[in-house]
This record gives sequence, C-alpha cells and structure tokens, in this order.
Amino acid sequence: MSFTIASTGASALRFARRFRSIEERIGLTAFAAALLLFSAQSAFAHEFKIGSIEIEHPWTRATPPGAAVGGGYVEITNDGDTADRLVSATADIAGRVEIHEMKVEDGVMKMAPLPDGVPIPAKETVKLAPGGYHIMFMQLKGPLKKGDKIPGTLTFEKAGTVKVEFAVEAIGAKAPEEAGHDDTMPGMDMSK
Repeated sequence: MSFTIASTGASALRFARRFRSIEERIGLTAFAAALLLFSAQSAFAHEFKIGSIEIEHPWTRATPPGAAVGGGYVEITNDGDTADRLVSATADIAGRVEIHEMKVEDGVMKMAPLPDGVPIPAKETVKLAPGGYHIMFMQLKGPLKKGDKIPGTLTFEKAGTVKVEFAVEAIGAKAPEEAGHDDTMPGMDMSK
C-alpha cells in the first residue's frame, strides 16, 4: 500500500516537472478548461430524436406538496419534408397526461385539451411553452422535485414513440425566452 502511494506521488511529481515553462502550464490549463467545458456541455445536453423529429429540453416545474397537476414544455423541430403531429405523451409520475392549449378568448385566458394533438409542420419548430401549447400531467403520484428527471414518452403520428426525460426546474421557472412574461393564471388552483 505505502509502495503504491509513494509510486503514485513520484509519478505525479515527474509529471509536474515536465511542465515547468509558463507556456506549458498555460497550455495545460487551457486543455483542462476545455475538457471541463466539454464535460459540462455533455451533462446539460438534453435532446432526443426520432426520425426527422428533434426534441429539445423537455422540462416541467417543481410542484408544491399536494399538487395534482403539472405542466410539461418542450421544443420540437421537424427537419422532414412532411408534416407530423404530436398526438400523445406519457409520464411515469402522472396517472393521466393530456396535450392542452392556453389562449385568450374575449379577454379571458382559457385552457382546453387538444384531442388531435399539436401539428408539427415540415421544416418548422413548435414550442410547447407556458401560456400556449403544453403537456398537462394530471393525477400526480407525488410532488415534482427540482433536479429530478421524469421519464416519459412523446408519440408522433408518423415518427412514432420516443422515450424522453422531463427535467424538473424550480417552482415558477420560465423558459429562457419567457423571462419577464407572467404566465400564471389568476385564480387557478393547481392543487385540484
């Protein structure tokens, strides 16, 4: 054991002596920083693909204890030459999952299920985001906790079904493009 430690320490000392010049140390530091940056990007990468459909960063918000519903959001790009449609979704944490749309009608914010799903036109990107199209997680089996990943699926009419994970962000989190936009619905009780 002590021979191994002494041997490892001697190896490290020999390795450090190889980089005595400032240029070598700067080069080694830059290499280590690049390696760290590459590792961090891999850790945050959160994309899925099926056929010509690319799914970027499925996410949801953390929920308070006792909440019965949560929203799911994602950006979907169709790189194909034919339109497709998101027709359903699942999540292990929910007893039922629906695709919904929120919109303002006559000055009143309304939310309704979309039984036919969301069209994904060819060569276009569709965002499911707070205040618009979204996935509704119903009959939650427990609270959604920040930092968790919720396994689920997205099913497309033509491309088929793909497994995804919904990253759980903080309560009240907004998509980066949504910063500053208040998407809360006054009077809506999310615990029912």
